[in-house]
Amino acid sequence: MPPAADEALLRSLTPTVLAILVRRGADFAAAEDAVQDALVEAVRTWPEDPPRDPKGWLVTVAWRRFLDATRAEAARRRREDAVDREPPPGPAPTADDTLQLYFLCAHPSLSASSAVALTLRAVGGLTTRQIAAAYLVPEATMAQRISRAKRTVSRVRLDRPGDVGTVLRVLYLVFNEGYSGDVDLAVEAIRLARQLAAAIEHPEVAGLLALMLLHHARRAARTAADGSLVPLAEQDRGRWDTAAIAEGVHILQTALARDRLGEFQAQAAIAALHADAPRAEETDWVQIVEWYDELLRFNDSPVVRLNRAVAVGEADGPRAGLAALAELDATLPRHAAAVAYLHERAGDAATAARLYAEAAQKAPNLAEHTHLTRQAARLNAALRD
Repeated sequence: MPPAADEALLRSLTPTVLAILVRRGADFAAAEDAVQDALVEAVRTWPEDPPRDPKGWLVTVAWRRFLDATRAEAARRRREDAVDREPPPGPAPTADDTLQLYFLCAHPSLSASSAVALTLRAVGGLTTRQIAAAYLVPEATMAQRISRAKRTVSRVRLDRPGDVGTVLRVLYLVFNEGYSGDVDLAVEAIRLARQLAAAIEHPEVAGLLALMLLHHARRAARTAADGSLVPLAEQDRGRWDTAAIAEGVHILQTALARDRLGEFQAQAAIAALHADAPRAEETDWVQIVEWYDELLRFNDSPVVRLNRAVAVGEADGPRAGLAALAELDATLPRHAAAVAYLHERAGDAATAARLYAEAAQKAPNLAEHTHLTRQAARLNAALRD
């Protein structure tokens, strides 16, 4: 196996190389196959003979594999003649084609969910299992969705840019996957969001970039030394990145001034209010609830309503928050944890301990499972004293 640095390099170069092949005329599925072949060859040869220009090496090898595959198909001789007239690969372009690949994957012929899944697979480098977890669907279901998407884009010309909203959803999913501990893509998502914001004057692009920066600013404080989760209210705010917060707030204010509010701007406004509070006790929960009401205009989802209910519990008291949660489906992810938290705030430690234990069994990852189990143990210990 190559050193870890080479593995990271391969991950970072894969979308650029794939985009270059697509731009040169390869259909999406064939280009991805060729890039995967080149990656296998890189893993085999780079440890003993690392190239001076890794991207150029991958482009050259992948392009040759694509041409070999094209020539092997007698039924595609006409296409072979066309690609043979292309100029030789030469040095790899210095321009970053990754963002263009995002737009290509958000092709109008794909549904939004298929475009997101395909982009996460082809550009983000996520496994089918990771994408399925992000969508809360079985892995087999996601595998079928990605396969259908690849077949679709292989039948059409990728000559029209996709929907900006779909690209933003892709970037946000990649960013959130970066926090899972499985794949760290948050920095790459921010880089691409910056590039998109520089290329397109769109308040929602700015809103997403601001949201990413504001969330990323708290990253160092999210986990303790032992890897356990640290809730927002308990985080050491001295570890927050004040420069990232200032940049995110400035970008958000500029976007809001255009008076074209959207989902990501509303989310960023909520994040900015959290970042603005010197202490958790000073958080402006009333204004946060108001921003959740704005967010519901654009995304009236159970998850948003759950988060709003918790905010209501902070602004108007835990009983009000529990009443809002009672209107939601109890099987909703993190519902039990939210109910447990508000019962604890209301002084009902026994009920809270039981619900924390139930929530731990439904936790989507080990870190949350451990955190909720500790919460239940803490309350049970206090009840025994």
